[in-house]
Amino acid sequence: MSFFKKLKESISQKTEAVTNKFKDGLSKTRTAFVERVEDLILRRKKIDEEFYEELEEILIGADVGVNTVMKLIEELRVEVRKQKIEEPAGLQPILSEKLIGLLESSETDISLRMADNGLTVILFIGVNGVGKTTTIGKMAHRFKQQGKKVLLAAGDTFRAGAIEQLEVWGQRVGVDVIKQQAGSDPAAVMFDALSAAKTRNVDILLCDTAGRLQNKSNLMEELNKIYRVIRREVPDAPHEVLLVLDATTGQNALSQAKLFGDKTGLTGIVLTKLDGTAKGGIVIAIRQELDIPVKFVGLGEKMDDLEEFDSEQFVHALFGGLIASEKE
Repeated sequence: MSFFKKLKESISQKTEAVTNKFKDGLSKTRTAFVERVEDLILRRKKIDEEFYEELEEILIGADVGVNTVMKLIEELRVEVRKQKIEEPAGLQPILSEKLIGLLESSETDISLRMADNGLTVILFIGVNGVGKTTTIGKMAHRFKQQGKKVLLAAGDTFRAGAIEQLEVWGQRVGVDVIKQQAGSDPAAVMFDALSAAKTRNVDILLCDTAGRLQNKSNLMEELNKIYRVIRREVPDAPHEVLLVLDATTGQNALSQAKLFGDKTGLTGIVLTKLDGTAKGGIVIAIRQELDIPVKFVGLGEKMDDLEEFDSEQFVHALFGGLIASEKE
């Protein structure tokens, strides 16, 4: 077998593995959302107000977002009148196309912004309990696999055990953690980490921060101080400010994104625990209601279960049944 054929097969296998991860990770959402839509279409004999109300209920239940759902239902009504569609089955291809469009219409560059040369700094923010430290550990593993030299900054000096938790991940992945004692000034930790990263010729510095309560203005001010220290030491940094959100919290995740986005120069979102929720429609809500791309999704608990968000993979994994039915 030629080198190029082996390479092609390897790429194909990796792509298939990612596709399967998305399919497995979205199984709960698929059951609660897409299968219920399919059942509604098969069960109802005509498109009437009861049909629209039930469809609306399913979409809102999957956390697609009220504003997005209202707009979608209105667009379906227009198409039904225009095309004189009478049976729900005739609406299926239009519905699947609209659902896919909700993701693709707001497509932005989801790849991580890296420094052209020298140090790349990525800042992670978010409330406690969303999987922020775990995400940093998984991201460190991902970069290490790519041959990058990685360093972690333990900027969450507020929560008991946060520094130790990051150190555990550092040991698992095989990267150093720059830290100070609990209760130290997080901005001082960032300064030390930036200095160490420069001295050691590190490629990527991943920075943890305290789990902010978005209504605590002093904590938001502290986050801005961290941002300013990073910007002073590395003028183009932080190259990414990633908000980590727990997908299982649904609309609460959207509320957090709106509040953090106003105050922190947010560049992207990491959506964790997508495999543990039936509310995967939150991805659509975030895409539609915020001008912030979902860059990574957590699809499991293993070290390599953090995947770059791919709208095509997401659509295929979630709406595959609707698309297949449309083509038949």
